[in-house]
Amino acid sequence: MTSASAAPAQGHPPGLYMMFFAELWERFCYYGMRALLALYVVQQFGKPQDEASLAYGAFTALVYATGIFGGYVADKVLGYRRSIILGGIVMAAGEFALLIPTETAFLFGLAGVVVGNGLFKPNISSLVGKLYEQGDPRRDGGFTIFYMGINLGALFAPVVCAWMSLQMGTVGADGVVTPDYRWGFGLAGAGMLLGILVFWLGGALLQGKGGTPPGKEGVGPVALVVAACMALTPLVYLLLDNKGVASKLLQVLSALMVGYLLFTGAKLGKVVMQRILALIVLLFVNALFWACFEQAGNSLNFFAQDHVGNFGSFQFEWFQSVNPVYIITLAPVFAWLWVWLDRTNRNPSIPAKFGLGLIQVGLGFAFLLFAIDNFESKSAAMFVGLFVVYLLHTTGELCISPVGLSMVTKLAPAHMTGVVMGAWFLSISMGNLVAGLFSALAGATAEPGAGAPLSGYVAAYTPITWMAIGAGVVLLVLSKPLNRLMHGIK
Repeated sequence: MTSASAAPAQGHPPGLYMMFFAELWERFCYYGMRALLALYVVQQFGKPQDEASLAYGAFTALVYATGIFGGYVADKVLGYRRSIILGGIVMAAGEFALLIPTETAFLFGLAGVVVGNGLFKPNISSLVGKLYEQGDPRRDGGFTIFYMGINLGALFAPVVCAWMSLQMGTVGADGVVTPDYRWGFGLAGAGMLLGILVFWLGGALLQGKGGTPPGKEGVGPVALVVAACMALTPLVYLLLDNKGVASKLLQVLSALMVGYLLFTGAKLGKVVMQRILALIVLLFVNALFWACFEQAGNSLNFFAQDHVGNFGSFQFEWFQSVNPVYIITLAPVFAWLWVWLDRTNRNPSIPAKFGLGLIQVGLGFAFLLFAIDNFESKSAAMFVGLFVVYLLHTTGELCISPVGLSMVTKLAPAHMTGVVMGAWFLSISMGNLVAGLFSALAGATAEPGAGAPLSGYVAAYTPITWMAIGAGVVLLVLSKPLNRLMHGIK
């Protein structure tokens, strides 16, 4: 009996829980900064809402795009553990640069976060997959537990970073506090350093997984990657400052990635080729999902500010923590559900889960359109309604994101797991780019110094609703032939 077919040990590898906490702090860093980003651009630099939305979209798109290069570095140069540590250090440096209140420092700080995230994010996800043998039924559950770590960090980050921003803000003559978001960014950077410390101290729990590739030991490869990061950061700065160029570059990268996957699949035989074809379809679906879902830190954040507002001590930024609360509550239920359905031979295929996820995020926006049509701005009904929207988005996310992370580690040929994980994050990148365009549509009718009217959000969310539900139904119809292309991967 091979190790792949042997019965798995009870419980999960101890390295999973160490990476749970390391990723928790990294996500604290990212989501703390993300919750404040578009609001800061409007406040600090006087940009209109639609321009701030495009800036947010370009940044979040580039954050995920650099995962392609980070995956290659981990596979071929540094190994996963050294890549993760270096990426976290670069991210923290970028966050601290945001403390400087100039647009140049702001863009350089964002560029540092982009470059560092490319080394950290896809590689820690790939390393989770390496803790399990192929065919181990615990893998999906392990990724769901890991996903809870992501969302525990995302839960606290907006609340704590917004609180810090208020504490360091200025009080106007009317008694209203104007937050200083820079200090929220600084706190996010401190969270990243904690994540690196956890990962470094717990390295022995990985039991040799993610080590240095043969022949790449020593400081030479590390120095090479550090130099590459230093060279890449000003290039990312230029892309953030020229969003049209960034958009075209991401499209070219996506086309090249698809071509590379097809070329590699053709060389590795029929089964691998068909799995790659299924992967490409699901990467496209993933991009669609995030184009819808990633309104959260952008247009939905402005919507909460202008049409929901603060209720008692509840600050509108705290809506950025509602999705993580739902994730933490529901992720164990979904982890148990997939295992139970598998035991009873009723577990939906991966393509079917993706279709269900798209439909649910579409229904979330359908409900929001209903709320806009029937509830008044800054009413209790609108406040409660936004919780319903985030609930539907969360159940959709649980059908796609942790399942998709696990899927990539199964479908990817063993020698290129990092690159294929980079492709997964590139699809998220394209989704974020499109999400920025939808958010800009919502903010296009905003008056200077005022928020966008409800009609702007209707214009943005109506096409999202139909796109998500329609694509989800099509995917459910095609789920069986797509599942056959995956040759037993589930």
